[in-house]
Amino acid sequence: MKLCALGVFAVNFFLDMFGLVIMADIIHIIQTKYYYLVVIFLMMIGLYATISTRNLIKKIIGINIFQISVFLFYITMSKVKHGTAPILWDKSHVYDNPLPHVLILTAIVVSVSTTAVALALIINIHKEYGTIEEDMILEKQKLDIDRSNIA
Repeated sequence: MKLCALGVFAVNFFLDMFGLVIMADIIHIIQTKYYYLVVIFLMMIGLYATISTRNLIKKIIGINIFQISVFLFYITMSKVKHGTAPILWDKSHVYDNPLPHVLILTAIVVSVSTTAVALALIINIHKEYGTIEEDMILEKQKLDIDRSNIA
């Protein structure tokens, strides 16, 4: 009986120690890598705005917020501790990788152009249907299909 109680005590003690170690590691990660939390927060805001709203302009804004979070993620991943700009000089031996920054500049250009195309399509949708609400557009499309089937 005493051996069983001692075993339960030992298991509980090690679980408590392991739990505290995990919690300390989580707190350390949050303190040192807080920018990942910002990226995740922006990503979730963009995803929620894209999924939850029926307004096409708000969907475009949500997609842009999501894209910005991906850009920030790539830029934060490319930073090297004690790294400098990739310019050759005698004082620095560690350089940041410039490739992610170049890729993100290209992605920003693509993002702006796709946003412009999406807004142009929304303008044409508004001219055709008189609204930018997705539910009303689908309802008007259904009415148009029903009218064409009757005729």
